[in-house]
Amino acid sequence: MKAWIAFWNILVKDMRSYYLKPPNISWGLLFPLVWVVMFFIRSGLGMESLPELLPGLVALSILFGTTSVLSVTVTFEKKGRSFERLLLAPISLETLMLAKTSGAIIFGTVNALVPIIIAAFLTDLSGISWAVLIPAMVLIAVSSTFLGLFIAVSVKEVFEAQTFSNFFRFPMIFLCGLFFPIEQFPIWLKPLPYVLPLTYGADILHNSINRAGRMPPLLNFAMLIIFCALLFLISLRNIRKKWIV
Repeated sequence: MKAWIAFWNILVKDMRSYYLKPPNISWGLLFPLVWVVMFFIRSGLGMESLPELLPGLVALSILFGTTSVLSVTVTFEKKGRSFERLLLAPISLETLMLAKTSGAIIFGTVNALVPIIIAAFLTDLSGISWAVLIPAMVLIAVSSTFLGLFIAVSVKEVFEAQTFSNFFRFPMIFLCGLFFPIEQFPIWLKPLPYVLPLTYGADILHNSINRAGRMPPLLNFAMLIIFCALLFLISLRNIRKKWIV
C-alpha cells in the first residue's frame, strides 16, 4: 500500500467520522464567537480594541479546536480496539500518526479563521502581517494537536483525556501572555511561561496583528518547531512502549 493513499484515506475517514459532524462544526463556529462577545462585554471597550483581543481569540480557537477532539477520538478508538486495526496496516507508525493528527490540524486552523473573519466585518485589519500570521496559525495548530496526541497516548479512559487536556489548557490561557503581560507576573512565576509552546505562538500572533511581540519571530518559530518535534517523538515512543508489544 502506498503511504499517501493510506494517509489520505485515514484523514478522510477521520474528517467524516469526527471533525465534520454538526456538533463539532457548531462548536468551531460558536466557541470563538462566544469568546468575542464575552471579552467585549467584560472589557466595555469599543471595536477599535478588537485587534488587541484578536491574538487571544485566535490562539484559544486553535487550542480548544485541536486538543478537544483529537485527545478524545484517539483514546476512544484505543478503548474500542479499532486503533489496533490501524496499527496492523502496512504503513509506518509515523505516517499513521501524521494522518491521525492532520484532521485536527486542519480543524484547528479553520477554527482560527472564524474570529478573524468576524473581526474583518467589525474593524480595520489592514495592519496585519498575513505572511507571518498564517504560518504561525498552522504551527500553533500543529503544536496544539501534538499536545493532544501526547495527552491521548498518556491516558486509558476518555474522561481522563478530557481532564488531562484541561490540566494543560487552562493554565496556558493565563500564563502564555495572551491576555496578561508576562512582565507583570511575580518573579517566581516568570520562567514558567517559557516552557509552554503557546507562549511562543501567542507572541507571534501579537507581533503579526499588533506589532507587539516581545521576542524575535524567528526565535518563536524555532521554539514552536522544537516543541512540535519533541511532542510528536515522545508520543511515538509512548505508543511503541504502551500499545505495541
